[in-house]
Amino acid sequence: MDDDPTMLEIVATVLRSGGIDVSTSSTGIDGLRAAHEHPPDCAVLDVTMPDMTGLEVCRALRDDAETADIPIILLTGRGQWLDVASGFDAGADDYLVKPFTAQELLTRVDALTASGQG
Repeated sequence: MDDDPTMLEIVATVLRSGGIDVSTSSTGIDGLRAAHEHPPDCAVLDVTMPDMTGLEVCRALRDDAETADIPIILLTGRGQWLDVASGFDAGADDYLVKPFTAQELLTRVDALTASGQG
């Protein structure tokens, strides 16, 4: 989920290039709805969103038994210690600061989705 269409497309393209099925949402509310309809193997959330922040979406996913176990990566342009800590406090499994490389994103998603299998 990302409110920036360009970043959303970049993230989706990178994940697809790694063989990952991708569904995108540009708002937190749409993302939560999609996560309930078709729970993803991993959620990649931008911290800055128009209707709900990525932190709020993260908390909402964690607070719901149906979505509580979905691995979550937060993306942000803010990498200060307090920003990172607030992401983990919200329940994120990982935190990636922009700009990041395609390989970094794929590696982090692979690590989280592989740990949940088998």
